Amino acid sequence: MTAIDLGLPQLGGLDGVPTTEAKQTAKDFTSDQEVRWCPGCGDYAVLAAVRQFLPTLGIKRENTVFVSGIGCSSRFPYYLNTYGMHSIHGRAPAIATGLAVTRPDLSVWVVTGDGDALSIGGNHLIHALRRNVNLKILLFNNRIYGLTKGQYSPTSEQGKVTKSTPMGSVDHPFNPISLALGAEASFIGRALDSDRKGLTAVLGAAAAHRGSALVEIFQDCPIFNDGSFDVLRKGEDAAERVIPVHHGEPIRFGPEAEDGLGSYAVVREGFGLTVAKVDEVDADQIVVHDATDLNLSFALSRLSDQDLNHTVTGIFRNTDRVTYDDATRAQVAEATATGTADLQAMLNGRDTWTIAG
Repeated sequence: MTAIDLGLPQLGGLDGVPTTEAKQTAKDFTSDQEVRWCPGCGDYAVLAAVRQFLPTLGIKRENTVFVSGIGCSSRFPYYLNTYGMHSIHGRAPAIATGLAVTRPDLSVWVVTGDGDALSIGGNHLIHALRRNVNLKILLFNNRIYGLTKGQYSPTSEQGKVTKSTPMGSVDHPFNPISLALGAEASFIGRALDSDRKGLTAVLGAAAAHRGSALVEIFQDCPIFNDGSFDVLRKGEDAAERVIPVHHGEPIRFGPEAEDGLGSYAVVREGFGLTVAKVDEVDADQIVVHDATDLNLSFALSRLSDQDLNHTVTGIFRNTDRVTYDDATRAQVAEATATGTADLQAMLNGRDTWTIAG
């Protein structure tokens, strides 16, 4: 897909945001607030990665804003020495949209969790994505409600026993990547909290993207859902479960034998995808990742669902289209230039009439 030409500026992800020539470090982005998450929480790893990553953007701290909703992850703004807002449950995308539209000089980030974003905030999330607002949304997914002490969330597996589902959840969970693709988000990525290199790469690409960028981050809740993603981190078969994808490269993964035949590959099967051993398929059957192909991205998001047998990480989708904030500001500029920005005239416009005495 390519951007639609509406005569609007198609800027890079950071264009319009003032930068600084002064060298910044992670310490510059560290606030004086005590970090108060449970020991072992995956949020620590994400915070450390973000603090290390932000200086590489070269954006002034006063031009960086983090907006959060409610949840453990939503304490994020306290721990960064930038502007920030700890807002209300599920409404962070709506507040951040207002900032992005009215302040093009800001780099606006949203921090949210699977409960905050996909339950009470589900509507705000999907509309921010479909509008293609220039926001970077970090969705922390631990498959549980942590702050309110262990109820099942919209991403908890079917059969999950929690405080609110003592006999096991009967709900079918959301697949956040598939949901975002359905809303036609222009950038979608996924990373593990423990994979600093992979997380930083996805964050960098999201920051460079102009438009809505959703990054799902699998992270551990050691108190209420401990080890929920351990199958992707530990054990002999972890390498056979995680499928890193890179645009323009064949999708191969797993342990590599000396002859290169011990690994696995993603191949097409009918209208979908499946996994096969490299030595059992021809090289031209191996799928080459194309982050602009919506159908391929969706098929990758469905390789496995709740079981995490084949979990894709990296950038699913990265494509350009006009952003909501650019289009809105263009309308305001046109109305101002043509003299039609008259509020009273609008109020007395097409759908008003005068009643004769």
